[in-house]
Amino acid sequence: MYHFEALPLEGAFLITMPRFTDERGVFVKTFNDDTFRQAADVRFELKESYFSTSKKDVIRGMHFQLPPHQHSKVVYCPQGAILDVIVDLRKESATYGQYYAHELSAENHKAYFIPEGFAHGFKALTEDAMTYYLVSSGYDKESDTGILYNSFGFDWGIESPVISARDMSFVSLNDFNSPFII
Repeated sequence: MYHFEALPLEGAFLITMPRFTDERGVFVKTFNDDTFRQAADVRFELKESYFSTSKKDVIRGMHFQLPPHQHSKVVYCPQGAILDVIVDLRKESATYGQYYAHELSAENHKAYFIPEGFAHGFKALTEDAMTYYLVSSGYDKESDTGILYNSFGFDWGIESPVISARDMSFVSLNDFNSPFII
């Protein structure tokens, strides 16, 4: 049974996905359109899916795509564990600039539903942590961008993260002119 927990950032949910275990191993149902619509009124049309693996202490983020290629995401961690972070970038939102963080792991079988207009990133808590994404729009190179991972007040709890040059080149939240509205 799915469980949807509304987060303090409007439109975002923490989802506990159904998990079944037997002598063969584990089965986790990661998405069901009817359940998402009925349980949380989440309208999500899958357009693309991908995953990353990351070594411990890697930070990836804070990523999003600009309009007209913005997207919502379902993000989960089927292997290892990550500290997953979202930031509301919708300038007319009551929670603009606020963040939420939660551990997603193979063990807890939790996921985020992240609406359009949010930045997303994570820190790998284990070696070879896998992060899996279901996305409502296709990749568009010109629209793909982010904000600087340490520019919105979140304490990542690490002094020397492993982070890409691209992610370090993003502007701060204060310097980002958000095109996102509610």
